[in-house]
Amino acid sequence: MASPRYRPAGPGAALAGRLDDWLVSDARAELMPAIRTLARRRSVEPAVKRFERGKLSITPRRVVHTSHPAFGYLIRAPRKAAVWATEFYRFPRWARGADLMFADAAGWSRPIRFTGGVGGHAAALDVARSARRAKVRRLVFAHVGRPTIRALDRGEAFPFGELGKERQAYGS
Repeated sequence: MASPRYRPAGPGAALAGRLDDWLVSDARAELMPAIRTLARRRSVEPAVKRFERGKLSITPRRVVHTSHPAFGYLIRAPRKAAVWATEFYRFPRWARGADLMFADAAGWSRPIRFTGGVGGHAAALDVARSARRAKVRRLVFAHVGRPTIRALDRGEAFPFGELGKERQAYGS
């Protein structure tokens, strides 16, 4: 997403250290040409796919977002589950009970509907309520759009959850 204040995990984001794979949520996203270029420099091919290493598994799961397939990821480690679902129109049921969820906050009090009614982005306030009902333990908003930025600048706050921060470590 081309946020006016927050960089995506793609072009412009700092990549350091070893990179085992590059998982994407939308293989047809607008950032894909630049992501492919960056990934090839690191000898990986970006794709929607499953990743396993030891007791860690990362599994793509469908989300309602656009007219073509889009995905989030269910991340499992011993006794912990995290969700990466930063773009969706409808809260993903498979996020239920996650210890940590990274979620969409493109819209604030109303969803953003794509032209032609083919999906869009959920409203951050709805995501917060849905995550609480789904018993998500910690909610981090990682896809922050202009409506949410304006609301936060006005002093409004999430009823549940927090704004993600670059270079912040999450988890326990």
